[in-house]
Amino acid sequence: MSQSDQHRFAMQVAQLSRAWRAELDRRLVGLGLSQARWLVLLHLSRFEELPTQRELAQSVGVEGPTLARLLDSLEAQDLVSRQAVPEDRRAKKIALRPQAQPLIEKIEAISTQLRQELFAGIDEEELRRCQQVHKQILSNLEKR
Repeated sequence: MSQSDQHRFAMQVAQLSRAWRAELDRRLVGLGLSQARWLVLLHLSRFEELPTQRELAQSVGVEGPTLARLLDSLEAQDLVSRQAVPEDRRAKKIALRPQAQPLIEKIEAISTQLRQELFAGIDEEELRRCQQVHKQILSNLEKR
């Protein structure tokens, strides 16, 4: 693959990511949540056990202080709570409040609808091949 092809591919991946997230954000605007907040709620809902604030920050891909501000606003909306960790007084576990569940279900429904629209016309074999390519690129990144 030429450097020009690699450059175009990299630019397309970045553009796809931005455009996908922007469209999802546009569709979720009626829920009264910023992109950062709905992203935190989605990540939090996918943990099997309550994550620490640090684990959640890593999952979302933000710095600790940024997550702390997001959690402050989600706590003010009564959507999450922080719980002390007995073994480590500095650590906090993050829990979803019951009020967050209907909101998360709406976010999931809207994002599922968007995925269905975006994957229209793409057959399973094409998608599997694309996933293999992305997996290899991610693997190469992790080796660095």
